[in-house]
Amino acid sequence: MTIETIMQKLKLELDAVRYQHSVNVMETSELLARHYGADLNKARLAGILHDCGKNYKGDKAREYIQKIGYEADRVELIQTRLLHGVIGEHLAKTVYEVTDTEVLNAIHWHTTGRPGMTLLEKIIYCADYIEPLRNFQGIENSRKSAFEDLDRCVVDCADSTIRYIVDKGVLLHGKTVETRNYSLMLLKKKIS
Repeated sequence: MTIETIMQKLKLELDAVRYQHSVNVMETSELLARHYGADLNKARLAGILHDCGKNYKGDKAREYIQKIGYEADRVELIQTRLLHGVIGEHLAKTVYEVTDTEVLNAIHWHTTGRPGMTLLEKIIYCADYIEPLRNFQGIENSRKSAFEDLDRCVVDCADSTIRYIVDKGVLLHGKTVETRNYSLMLLKKKIS
């Protein structure tokens, strides 16, 4: 399936704001991929599809993951919005005919991140936070760091997520903390 076909199909599935966000993430991912020498097509594909599972919330998300055999942890079962990466990975495979494991993993991990992310996973994780529609305190620093040191940007994004989640008073997923700490250790190794 071509990117154009995927975009047409996705436009029917997502609301206008979510669709525009996905287009922006695709374009930002392409810029980051070009900057870091990653595969542009994979970055575009993962970028446009990263939120294709976003319409699944609450019981609908729980039912979907049960159907596909994914065993969610307790935080994911309560904060079902965290499941849209897992659901998106499955939809990318089954509805949008994506077979590339690297692209599928980037979709899967874009919400919480994970320790040891690949270059493409970091690109999608960061692009999701810095795309032009995003507007929150510190965004300009994250946009700058994205093109200077991707690990620094991952830390910035994780820090921002952690602050946001703590301020909202909802459950924080451990993978976000692990992602932050892993990337921070990578930064410290670069300095020493």
